Amino acid sequence: MPDQIKYLLDEDQIPLTWYNFAADLPGLAPALHPGTGRPLSPGDLTAIMPDELAKQELTTEREIEIPGPVREIYAQWRPSPLFRARRLERALDTPARIYYKYEGGSPAGSHKPNTAIAQAYYNKEAGITRLATETGAGQWGSALSLAGALFGLDVKVFMVNVSYHQKPYRRVLMETYGATCTPSPSRETRAGREILAADPECSGSLGIATSEAIEVAMDDPTTNYAGGSVLNHVLLHQSVIGQEAIAQFGMAEDWPDIVVGCAGGGSNLGGLSFPFLGEHLRDGRTTRVIGAEPAACPTMTRGRLAYDFGDTAQLTPLLKMHTLGHGFIPPSLHAGGLRYHGMAPLVSAAVEQGLIEPVAVPQTDCFAAGLRFARAEGIVPAPESTHAIQVAVAEALRCREEGVSRSILFGLSGHGHFDLSAYEAYLGGTLANDPCDEDGMTAALAALPDVVGT
Repeated sequence: MPDQIKYLLDEDQIPLTWYNFAADLPGLAPALHPGTGRPLSPGDLTAIMPDELAKQELTTEREIEIPGPVREIYAQWRPSPLFRARRLERALDTPARIYYKYEGGSPAGSHKPNTAIAQAYYNKEAGITRLATETGAGQWGSALSLAGALFGLDVKVFMVNVSYHQKPYRRVLMETYGATCTPSPSRETRAGREILAADPECSGSLGIATSEAIEVAMDDPTTNYAGGSVLNHVLLHQSVIGQEAIAQFGMAEDWPDIVVGCAGGGSNLGGLSFPFLGEHLRDGRTTRVIGAEPAACPTMTRGRLAYDFGDTAQLTPLLKMHTLGHGFIPPSLHAGGLRYHGMAPLVSAAVEQGLIEPVAVPQTDCFAAGLRFARAEGIVPAPESTHAIQVAVAEALRCREEGVSRSILFGLSGHGHFDLSAYEAYLGGTLANDPCDEDGMTAALAALPDVVGT
């Protein structure tokens, strides 16, 4: 039997619809208007996004048709492969069956184009000419820059300051696609200038970069905001990952006992796991889902489930989510895509209902697992993905200890070709486990908005 088995669907088996987990998850708390405190309507969102995306954000319809032009672009790399990691299984000496769904084959190198293409399409149809966004490690900024190039849209990216300097080639990739990339906080916006006035050496955060991007969109009628995670419509678009994986497990004549995804804002975790959880809620087909987050930014494991803003300057709607506080600035860990103060409301609700089990893991353990995976399977994973790998390896070793064979699926959300400086630091022994900023978290949680009735 070959060392590595790939389950690959035909191009015509790209899903025809996106799956909306909100249709099957009971008791969801509504997003609230930050001014009135009332539940959002689509019209409240159209100042920064097109009508169709505003409707998708709030709908509980189970299936949303994927437009033909979006599926046509998806076909450049979708369906993405599902691999059986037999070499890793042997290296671990485990009876577990380990699979990974690999999203690194997209032009931008991650899962992010699944929603970037969709958002660019709807904005182009609405007559918008420019998109503004935030990015951490640069995967989302790269994906939206690609989508802008494909649909003829200008793209403005505010990149978290520490990642801007840690990952210069992500910036170069964005600029190659035609985008403009600025370190955040910047002096280009009111929000950025206020942050820099208080802390000229601020390392930045996704919350700050989001504030800058939304401010630009609100000030220019030709510009809309595009988000890379957290929001319902983003997780909706990412559902192609899990839908394909379900079909591929049918080819493998298997079913995952455990699904593991890395979690920053929730788009990768939700995209992979929600279709499986939907099967569980509708048909009782059990799968244990684990969300792996960084110990230095422990949103699900130590955050509070509360209404909070998605950005530092308090421009977004109020979302019911696990949060460390909108003013929290995480340490400068290399998994920049996981440095966010909040978790997607849909993921947070699933955690609260016991459908997703959160686990926090330290940076050095993750890079150790990433090296182990690379040396067995040949793919260098993105730092974000190493969090899922670390948890999947731990579960496989538990199978060995218990003498039990379980099927484990994890999401390999992207490759680490632009992150080799982080691997160099790990190999050189200079990569450390940044502690969570306890004082900063306490202060940020104390400043959560007071929402009546919650």
